[in-house]
Amino acid sequence: MKIALVDSGIGLLAAAAAVRKLRPDADLVLSSDPAGMPWGPRTGQDVSDRALRCALDAAERGPDALIVACNTASVHALAAVRAALEPGLPVVGTVPAIKPAAAGGGAVAVWATPATTGSAYQRELIAEFGGAAEVTEVPCPGLAAAVEAGDEAAVRAAVAAAAALTPAGARAVVLGCTHYELVADRIAAAVPGARLFGSAGAVAAQALRRIAATGGVPEGSGGLEVLLNGVSAPLQPVAAGYPQGAALCVTPATA
Repeated sequence: MKIALVDSGIGLLAAAAAVRKLRPDADLVLSSDPAGMPWGPRTGQDVSDRALRCALDAAERGPDALIVACNTASVHALAAVRAALEPGLPVVGTVPAIKPAAAGGGAVAVWATPATTGSAYQRELIAEFGGAAEVTEVPCPGLAAAVEAGDEAAVRAAVAAAAALTPAGARAVVLGCTHYELVADRIAAAVPGARLFGSAGAVAAQALRRIAATGGVPEGSGGLEVLLNGVSAPLQPVAAGYPQGAALCVTPATA
């Protein structure tokens, strides 16, 4: 079994680690765009073009499913990626976990990039799945870039700024950018009492369901290939600084 993941940078580590947890044997292909990161401030067409390029690079490795492990890319590029690769290759997108977070009602904060916050896409998700919950959109300028750089001081500052905009007593915080899941512990500490809702686990499970629906595939060897703008490379050193990245460096034989 081989699963490919696409993102602008290391935000895909969360979903990759979730796949590895569910299927330690899965071979993973991580295809990202460091030359174009971050995607958030770019035009929708630019994001679509870059994400599609990453997806096509990954598809050349013969995966059994491909995960668009980025909220921004799922908004702007998912249709193009599916048009290019399905039905031969199942493609799974990433959607903020607003529905499960809002199910319990109360105050819910959606942390997202400034470009996503207030967007028609996110407002539609809130209107459709927010239910009776009091949903507040919280922009997190600089947080994804700080996570990508492994800049702990910048992460702390960005998390503190977002926490200050989060309603007191918020019951849930939706992590509306895949990068944020890599620093979930910092966010939890900054918003005590709130349950965090990410997308990595659900996305990983959906990818495995899509593969199973095709009749299943042989076990893999737990391998890892990293593509940076289409070129094979080692896993970025900053990735190992996060638990999800460190987990990918452990093969099933040594786990």
